[in-house]
Amino acid sequence: MAQASGANLTVVPSSLPDVWWRIPVLILSAAQNAVVEEVIVVGYLTRRLQQLGWSWRATVVASALLRGSYHLYQGVGGFFGNVVMGLIFCFLYRRWRRVTPLATAHALIDSVAFVGYVLLAGHVSWLPT
Repeated sequence: MAQASGANLTVVPSSLPDVWWRIPVLILSAAQNAVVEEVIVVGYLTRRLQQLGWSWRATVVASALLRGSYHLYQGVGGFFGNVVMGLIFCFLYRRWRRVTPLATAHALIDSVAFVGYVLLAGHVSWLPT
């Protein structure tokens, strides 16, 4: 529905050929993306902005908007979805003071999306190809 309305774009998470190492590479790619994003956008950025005197709310909003902005290639829906994810992850970081649970959750989300797309594309009508 979001794609039909123009809010989301068709993003192909993998253009790898059908080889034995495709799924392990997708999972490793998901893990790499998750660790880099959570360490930099949540762990590093929030700490540095607070050291500069930013309020916690301003820090959370800045981090969430940054996350959403670099996902604009997914369309407006991808932007807003990632802003919400950024808000939730920042609040969890504030509570736990750890990025590992956030990176783990992010890696699982991306792994399901990447691997799920590879396994389902062309086999179900609701998934764009």
